[in-house]
Amino acid sequence: MSYQFLQLEHRDQVAYIWLNRPELHNAFNTQVIEELHHCFTQLNGRDDVRVVILAGRGKSFSAGADLNWMKHAGQASQAENEADALKLAMMLHSLATLKQPTIARVHGIAFGGGMGLASACDICIASTDAKFATSEVRLGLAPSTISPYVIRAIGVRQASRYFLTAERISAEQALNIGLAHEIAAADELDHKVDEIVQALLLGGPEAQTASKQLIQLVDQKQLTQELLLQTAQHIAHVRQGSEAKEGLNAFLNKQSPTWITPLA
Repeated sequence: MSYQFLQLEHRDQVAYIWLNRPELHNAFNTQVIEELHHCFTQLNGRDDVRVVILAGRGKSFSAGADLNWMKHAGQASQAENEADALKLAMMLHSLATLKQPTIARVHGIAFGGGMGLASACDICIASTDAKFATSEVRLGLAPSTISPYVIRAIGVRQASRYFLTAERISAEQALNIGLAHEIAAADELDHKVDEIVQALLLGGPEAQTASKQLIQLVDQKQLTQELLLQTAQHIAHVRQGSEAKEGLNAFLNKQSPTWITPLA
């Protein structure tokens, strides 16, 4: 599929998805949402892609929803509104549940849905000039579809502030509240992203997928006997896999497992 508002770039085992609507700070409308959902779904079926990086062309990562699109949605019927919002919710879910590790490469602004995209990724690396915000209340809206991912990233207490104030969050603040994992000067941003990519490529791809699923399994669950059983079943299943057997044998024999291949 050819995309109008995205650029998909492959560098060895890494897929870069570039939001490519720079004249509107990569704000998204229905077509952008559909293209992102399609792209995430396709990449989820690719065994040759080890890491997915989401980035933005131009001055910004993403300004969130296109306001003209939001205005049009507000004038639609309840059923049409729900269907439209569900597309955004499903797109974010397809990003959050990708089998590959995902990195948000954030520069400039990441407002509203843009902050949602960054939060839905496993790892967020931001430039020191980045600004985040859940800006919806200043438009008379609420950060509904992005809320599961933002709250997961920053916690209920911080969300209680920023959902209500819509204050801009600096890169340093984002680091302090857990939204960003690393920050770097603009000219060092790609180098920092590459460092994280190199670390990810040392892990087994099936093990990383299983670890992502484990986080979902355990998150906010009480430490019950049922949870103990579920985690025991999880590791038992992973240990029986061919990747785990190879990884353990490679370690014991002081060799590199086959999933580690040098980048060109």
